[in-house]
Amino acid sequence: MSSVQIVVIIVALISVALVTVGLWAVARRRSLRRRFGPEYDRLVSERDGRQAAERELRARERRHAELDLRPLSHASRAGYAAAWEDIQARFVDAPGETVDAADELLTRLIAERGYPGGDFDERAAHLSVEHARTLQHYRDAHDVTLGKARGEVGTEQLRQALVHYRALFADLLGDSPDDRRHERVDPTPTAR
Repeated sequence: MSSVQIVVIIVALISVALVTVGLWAVARRRSLRRRFGPEYDRLVSERDGRQAAERELRARERRHAELDLRPLSHASRAGYAAAWEDIQARFVDAPGETVDAADELLTRLIAERGYPGGDFDERAAHLSVEHARTLQHYRDAHDVTLGKARGEVGTEQLRQALVHYRALFADLLGDSPDDRRHERVDPTPTAR
């Protein structure tokens, strides 16, 4: 084999390796984008480039894999749904208190599902792995709650916060809080 043939083979192998690595990186990026959705774009805009954001998202996936997440029992789901209905019913009379109650109820639900406590940013990072599609609602509601504490929001913003909290609440609950299909009824008539 001549030295030219050896060089051509080495160049071809290097080219194949570079293309393979490039395709792998594109597939990995697509996977992160698909999993994290809008959270991917938000993090890319906040970090120093796409690679830093992707490192953060992969780190979130690793931390999330270590969590002991639990499904809710039937009784617990029903209790949270009833509590949410109570919160919604109280909104007209006390919108500010209702938004605080929604935040507290959601925080309890997050903890009962097995997500660690901590500050808002830590909770949001953990939630982003499985609830990225509704996470922006949580962020928006949290911003309104912070504005409420500073006296900067009106009733309409509080109503929007409640709607935003409800989106993540329903996602964590596994369906709409108003969904009462907890028990199936047997459609067969009973014999007389």
